[in-house]
Amino acid sequence: MNKSKLNLTSRLLNKRQKRFLKLLLLTFLGLLLSILFWNVTVKLPINSTKPVDGILVLGGSVTREIYAAQLRHQLPEIPIIISQGSEDPCIFLIFQRYQAPLQRVWLENCANSTFENFFFSVPLLRRLRVHKVKLITSDSHLPRAKWMAQIHLGVQGIALQVVTVPEIGIPGNQESPLKTLLDVTRSLIWSAFTPLLQPPCFQVKALDQINMAAWYQQGFKCERQARIPHRR
Repeated sequence: MNKSKLNLTSRLLNKRQKRFLKLLLLTFLGLLLSILFWNVTVKLPINSTKPVDGILVLGGSVTREIYAAQLRHQLPEIPIIISQGSEDPCIFLIFQRYQAPLQRVWLENCANSTFENFFFSVPLLRRLRVHKVKLITSDSHLPRAKWMAQIHLGVQGIALQVVTVPEIGIPGNQESPLKTLLDVTRSLIWSAFTPLLQPPCFQVKALDQINMAAWYQQGFKCERQARIPHRR
């Protein structure tokens, strides 16, 4: 085979590869748009009429964890995810103090921002087959947290109910227009891919599996608002 025939064969293969890649990309985009359309226009309205079957607590204030422990008595069976909250033993003792069941409570410790609260927690909610989430946050965390939740949860077809708890002092989440704009923008960008992607978090613990004896040996200190006496 001469050089001209080799070049022709190479060009034909490149054309076929490009066509295949275009077809693959169009198939992916078509599947993604179909899932988004179904989740937002069909699943979301249906799930909005259903009762709450999951709770997501955004870290940043111990009062949110206290509220979740108190709420546990009203909703003892549904799963609770606390995303990057207080130290594990402090949350354990808060639930114990309010005599709240420890089962089906998960501590997600991967997140380092509000965006990552949803980035890592939404896949957990999907695996738990949650249809409607009660989001626990603070007034000082709005409207950013609510807008981000509507984006991250809405594209999954998961309905949202927001509850804000009163704060004493200054919680960890402070808002600014720039911060809100940046977080909402990257949430919108991520929402284009999230229906097909579930980023894993390898720092998820069940609350009822926390080893308190080890924590007492290691030592820890809880926030004053938790009203937990320190053990010496």
